[in-house]
Order: sequence, then C-alpha cells, then structure tokens
Amino acid sequence: MKELLEQEDMPDIQERTVVKGVVVQVSRDEAYVDIGYKQEIPVSKRDLAVPAPDDARDVVKVGDEIDVYIKSLGGDNGGSLSKVEADKMAAWKDIEVIKEKGETVEAKVAKEVKGGLVAYVMGLRGFIPASQMELHFVKDLSVYVDQTVEAEIIEIDVQKRRLVLSRRKLLERDRAEKEEAVFSAIEPEQIVRGTVKRLVDYGAFIDIGGVDGLAHISDLAWHRVKHPSEVLEVGQELDVYVKSVDRDTKRISLSVKDTLPDPWIEKAEKYAEGDFIEGKIIKLTDFGAFMEIEPGFDGLIPMGELAEKRIERADEAVHTGDIVIVKVLRIDTKRKRISLSITKAKRDADSADIKKYEGASEEESEHTSE
Repeated sequence: MKELLEQEDMPDIQERTVVKGVVVQVSRDEAYVDIGYKQEIPVSKRDLAVPAPDDARDVVKVGDEIDVYIKSLGGDNGGSLSKVEADKMAAWKDIEVIKEKGETVEAKVAKEVKGGLVAYVMGLRGFIPASQMELHFVKDLSVYVDQTVEAEIIEIDVQKRRLVLSRRKLLERDRAEKEEAVFSAIEPEQIVRGTVKRLVDYGAFIDIGGVDGLAHISDLAWHRVKHPSEVLEVGQELDVYVKSVDRDTKRISLSVKDTLPDPWIEKAEKYAEGDFIEGKIIKLTDFGAFMEIEPGFDGLIPMGELAEKRIERADEAVHTGDIVIVKVLRIDTKRKRISLSITKAKRDADSADIKKYEGASEEESEHTSE
C-alpha cells in the first residue's frame, strides 16, 4: 500500500524522455541526480559529457539543475540517466533551427575518415565530405584535424542522427563577394600587391585581394625559368603587373617580371647609336650574323652590313668566333633589337684616317712655307 501511495505522488516519469533533475551528490566517477523518482539515480561520467571527463566533478556540482535523458527505470540503482543524450536531443532541435535560419556553426574537426572528416557541432557528430572542405582538391585532409572551422549545414536527419556540413559553400560566397570587389576596381596595366598561393608547372596562382590571378611561367622572370619554384615560393608577398582582365570568365593575367628592371634595357642604356664597339660573332643566319656585345646581350649585323660587296651567305664575310668592330646603327627598346654594321664602322674608320692624314699634311705644308 505504501509503495502504491508513493507511485501516485511521483510525477509522470517515463523512459526515453528528457526531464529536469538536481545534482545531489558527486564523486569522481558519477553524479547522483534527483528527478523526482523514488530514489536518486546515478549518472556515470561518460554520460555527463563528451569526451568523458577524468573527474565527474569537472562537469557538475551539487545543486546544479540539469536536463537528463531517461534511458531506463528500475533495478538496484533506480535506473540509468544520460546528460549527454539529453544535450544531444536539445542540440538536434537547435541545429534544425540554425539550418532553417541559414546560419553557420563552429565545427571541431576530430579525425580523418574515408571520404572526408568527422567534426563535432554542439556535441553532435557531423561529417564534412572532402569535396566540401576547400574550393580546390585537398590531398591531405589530416592537416585540419583539431582545427575549429566555420561551416554550413547542408543535410540534417534527426531520426538517423545524420549531420552533413560544408565549408566550401561559405568559401564560395566569400570568394564571390571578393571577386565583385576586385573586378569592379582592377584594370590592366595596374601594379597591385599579391601573395603566392599555388605553384604549378605552367605558372603561379597569386592572390590579389581574395581573387587568384595567374602569372604564366614565361612572365615570372626575364630569364628562362624551368619551374616556378626556382623564383617564387608559396606565401611570398610581391608586386605584380596586371596584364589583362576578363570579367566574363573571371580571369586575371599577371606578370611578375614586368615589375622588375629589364636586364636588356639596363644593358642597352650603356650604348648609343653611333658608338663603335668590339664583339665576337656567335651565330650566322640567312639574314646576317649575331654578335655578342657582352654576355647575354647581342646585336644583329644584317647581311648588307657585313661587307662592302654583295654576298649571298654570312660566312663569306665572317665566321663564328671572329672578333669584329661594329658601329651601332639603331637601338629599338620596344622590340629589344640592336642593329650593327661592320661596313659603316670601316668607312668611318677610313674617313677618320683620311682626316687625320689631311690634318697632318696641312701641318707639314705650314712648316715648309715658313
């Protein structure tokens, strides 16, 4: 009869429901909670929090009011309760509201699994597919383990406890906003600051204000480059020249070398049209001969400037390795070409010798008349 009266006084408590309880006792391994049942029920530390704490007293203290999930009732301990399960059920409701509002969540990446990453949100186990982690393919996902990332909920199934997240969608929106800002302001022939993001065989992708532009390998340096890593490194900050902007395809072509002094121009500035210089013949062609002015810097002697008489082949006048004196005819900085002449150098030299002879003759005549 006494037990029947006690049961009538107890609130309506049922298994597999969430109720409020008060912590009445805590030890290292468990906490006793009063939920209005005929006795206090223990909650093991693994049911208090995830991950399980070393000491239950690190999670709750006497007097705390907490929500608990009733796993079972009866038995020697009065039943089995779980704060973890209650928190999860509350979290699923919160997650549904967050998804409906289109808000984001903070996800703590726990481990790498086949096809993606396991991450926890508000105590709930979620999954981030590999394709949803970055804008580009990521070969090694382990670098994200233990990181907390902002993500968007793309799929939720409370019954199946399924939660799928995406970081890529946020990155895509952020990129779209940055693209709009960059493409509305950038123009060809500008020099802007950038950061090297990726190196590929054919060039370097450089971030300029959140948008990647491509600097082709031929635009990285004035000298020949076999691989971008020879002159650039990821994370490097540098000035880049904007070669072209295609707003329809969202492509920006950049150049690193156009922000650097041109070695050819620097060398050409040492010479002027009309100068006489000495150099070595390094190559014969159908249209003339190339002479090395200095290492890495040469000029062309056209066929008609190789000899006074008409010739059919350059080797009729000069040979590779010959040292010759030439006159600088033209310096074309736009086309980066220097035209040289052996014939004009000889004519000017002959003219100078004649003038020198004529000057000497006049002096001799003056002495004779005296």
